[in-house]
Amino acid sequence: MNARTQTILITGCSSGIGYHAATSLAQKGHKVIAVCRRYQDVQHLEAQGLRSVLMDLSSTVSIHNGFAKIRAISQGRIDVLFNNAAFAIPGAVEDLSRDALGFQFDTNVFGTQELTNLVIPLMRQQGGGKIVYNSSVLGFAAMAYRGAYNASKFAIEGLADTLRLELKPANIHVSLIEPGPIRSRFRANAYEQYQRWIKDRPSAHRQNYQAMEARLEKEGDAAPFTLGPEAVTDALVKIIDHRQPRARYRVTFPTKLFAVLKRLLPTFWLDRILLKAGGNGRR
Repeated sequence: MNARTQTILITGCSSGIGYHAATSLAQKGHKVIAVCRRYQDVQHLEAQGLRSVLMDLSSTVSIHNGFAKIRAISQGRIDVLFNNAAFAIPGAVEDLSRDALGFQFDTNVFGTQELTNLVIPLMRQQGGGKIVYNSSVLGFAAMAYRGAYNASKFAIEGLADTLRLELKPANIHVSLIEPGPIRSRFRANAYEQYQRWIKDRPSAHRQNYQAMEARLEKEGDAAPFTLGPEAVTDALVKIIDHRQPRARYRVTFPTKLFAVLKRLLPTFWLDRILLKAGGNGRR
């Protein structure tokens, strides 16, 4: 166990998982640097006594400008990087334009990895560190109408698995947290992206989109076994506190179940279960 104060960089701290992790870890005495995409969210966190930095992961300029401030605040030391920032563009794969896919990957994959690659040299200089990617059950089990998000999380898992092998000699540990349904603004943000990229376009999936819209607009939990953001923070704390963290931390019952089913079932049967679980967009 390692209970010393650590410098922890967290992206996507405006609400939900990132906000809970940042505030909870700061209360534990860690030096938290909370990254947000919008200036009003930076101000909100700073008013609560947190160190916060403005950064839009879809912009290389914003990443480098933000990282310069992070280096100054951290005095060049980052013990833990929690790559949490992400969003989803719901919709059938055949309805996703190249621009929509690019917009999805700019933040979830390209920007996330660009920031990670800036942090790695600092960790090498200090003799080690921990990099944590917030993935998803959809990073290994695809569901219908989540193609852009599925693909971005599959990509993150591939990068994390490769990076873990490459950074082992440098004493830099790479872990994935794979949550299922978590209470946050994720659905509300996804609905905004759906309206921007999918909603008013002709589609063979229009009937299923109606069910999907109802789910995205629904108040409260939209899926069984939904947990609060503290479930992800608990997994993050385990990674922070252990010298040799595991490669994967599965959070919520659906994630644990589908991890087992993917190992045991042939693809045909797994597909049937995933189609039923997705409910043609209803869940």
